[in-house]
Amino acid sequence: MHQHKKVAFLKFFITYFVSVALLILVAGFFYFNQTKEHFLKAEEFLLIKYARYIKMQDAPNDFTSDYHHEYVTLSAHTEITNFSVEEKEFSKLLPMHKKLRYLKVYKSKENYDARVYDLKLKVIALQAFLLLLFAYLSYLLAKSALKPLEESINTLDKFAKDLIHDLNTPVTSIKLNMKLLKKLPEFSSNSALLRLNKSVHNISELHENLTILLQEETFQIEELKICEIVDEVVQMQQQIYPEIAFTRECSELNVRLNKNATKQILQNIISNACKYNSKNGSVKIYVKEKKLYIEDSGGGIKEPSRIFERSYSEENSSGIGLDIVKRLAAAMDIKIAVNSSDKGSCFILEFNI
Repeated sequence: MHQHKKVAFLKFFITYFVSVALLILVAGFFYFNQTKEHFLKAEEFLLIKYARYIKMQDAPNDFTSDYHHEYVTLSAHTEITNFSVEEKEFSKLLPMHKKLRYLKVYKSKENYDARVYDLKLKVIALQAFLLLLFAYLSYLLAKSALKPLEESINTLDKFAKDLIHDLNTPVTSIKLNMKLLKKLPEFSSNSALLRLNKSVHNISELHENLTILLQEETFQIEELKICEIVDEVVQMQQQIYPEIAFTRECSELNVRLNKNATKQILQNIISNACKYNSKNGSVKIYVKEKKLYIEDSGGGIKEPSRIFERSYSEENSSGIGLDIVKRLAAAMDIKIAVNSSDKGSCFILEFNI
């Protein structure tokens, strides 16, 4: 499943499931409290019933040792609605014929506590069952809701793959013809040809970016030596930007990544470092504390926080390259930070070693 499919699936699933789960939990909470209140009313009614039999001096056998009573005299009148819930028993005061004379009846809470405990277990069990049921339904609904989106994405992916495949032949043909033209003396130092060569390189880069991006779902992870890939990319960029001075201080750094995607990330960043550098500028690449640093001597980036946005571009850039860098890096758990000033920019790649 593509990363964007996973995100869409999780958002739908979590939104639906959390909404239903909250409803189930709130309903369970209110049901528990309402039933508990009903139990208390029943206990109060039993105390009144017991008091009535005491007053009639005819307590039946069904009133067990859970009940007992006493006569008390109070200094002030108490409301008939009184009902006390203490730690181990309930109690209620009922008036006698004499003024301020009351019959106080008691009932043990043991049976009530047992009923409340059973109720709690039943509510928890029911809620757990409903949560599992709706988790499964949420999963099915999320899959069903995303199916049209998945079909559309698959159609677009197929179209993109066909388009890239069809572009491969003319791009390769142009590159070969450019190499042949460069060998001719009359074209070897032609400025128009050099500009055309860089434009062809940009088209080729875009073609490679899209090719790698469409392979995201089937990335093969392997043990890589970052410095070897850096060397490959630097050699390629030196041919295109001979005026740029490259400095490489790359100690051993082994990681587990997809080789093609990693190479494409480095190629995009180093290519930009050359493309937007100052005249006869420099690019420095080095490893420090298991991080890869790529520094240039260009004029800096106006808005470093936005460079990975698809819609953001500077100096005739399409903005696609760094957006692809961000997506490939996210797919391989590579963190990228950018520092920029008017003296140049620095890209820092932190690998999950």
